[in-house]
Amino acid sequence: MKRIMVANPKGGSGKSTLATNLAGWLARQGHHVMLGDIDRQQSSREWLRLRPPALPRIDSWEIEADKPARPPNGTTHAVLDTPAGLHGKKLAHVLKVVEQVIVPLQPSLFDILATRDFLAALAAEKEVRNHHAFVAIVGNRVNARTRAAGELERFLADIGLPVLTYLRDTQNYVQAAAHGLTIFDLPASRAAQDWQQWQPILDWASTD
Repeated sequence: MKRIMVANPKGGSGKSTLATNLAGWLARQGHHVMLGDIDRQQSSREWLRLRPPALPRIDSWEIEADKPARPPNGTTHAVLDTPAGLHGKKLAHVLKVVEQVIVPLQPSLFDILATRDFLAALAAEKEVRNHHAFVAIVGNRVNARTRAAGELERFLADIGLPVLTYLRDTQNYVQAAAHGLTIFDLPASRAAQDWQQWQPILDWASTD
């Protein structure tokens, strides 16, 4: 089973947006996908409850009383959404069981400062140093015409980690999520530009 974690210590960075859309694309490729939070709040279940049954199936954790949450039998890909403030022993534990980590980052000073420290913490973790967990960055909600976008690009140029792509700031994500959809469930007339921006993420997620 391949496990991909979406992580950033700052709330509102776009973790759930990336996690749900990545899970939706993987399900469209015919994989048996689980989308879940690594904490016990299981907020991803709310989005899954909205998802139309006619779309490719995405599962969540199997939770039984007095037993640890676990992926359903037959799961081939697990996408893990993470809570704000993930750090320390909990971060180290999760890094031991995932193959890839994707870090969404918005073009704001507060997001950059919070994520800078998080990336430093990641780099210090043994699993990352030994390449057991591969880390990549996605610029999220980026308007290329703004000064903030330029500041984000300059910051990312110096961090020494791959930057997969920059996703535009569009209501497509908000409107799709409200109905349990992903941008890959939208028609090309609305989402072709978003699909193109996502392609580097999809290529990265498809690597072994």
